[in-house]
Amino acid sequence: MKELLMKLNACKDAIEWAGDKSWQEIYNTCHRGDWLLWLFKRTNPDDLQLLTLAKGHCANTVRHLMKDERSLKAVDVAIAFGEGKISRDELDAADAADVYADAADAATAAAFAAAFAAAFAAFAAAKKENQQLTADICRKYLPIEVWNITK
Repeated sequence: MKELLMKLNACKDAIEWAGDKSWQEIYNTCHRGDWLLWLFKRTNPDDLQLLTLAKGHCANTVRHLMKDERSLKAVDVAIAFGEGKISRDELDAADAADVYADAADAATAAAFAAAFAAAFAAFAAAKKENQQLTADICRKYLPIEVWNITK
């Protein structure tokens, strides 16, 4: 797995964390949803619907922090596309393209910003909690059987 991560240009922290772990162990124990989403996007490039579903649910973890109605709608549209309730054309027409491309980043950034405003200690705890929550969401919506990884 380490070789695959290096070949895909994973970040240094992810490569170090993965170490000599097997794919099964990485999948089961990864504590960061953004890492799982990143890896799924690179190993399953033709699986936009599943990726969008997982990203939409990850972004939904910080829904309470979203003040702009367009952001709320974009999350809902991304999830609807992921669930097969709307087509890709409808997704694009709803102007949600940025959500399915960057939902994990948005969720993480929103969680970071809100927590940082409260206090640095709360920020660190919220960051870690959101990373674990989004990793669990990824495992729920991206079961290991659908990944194009065999190691």
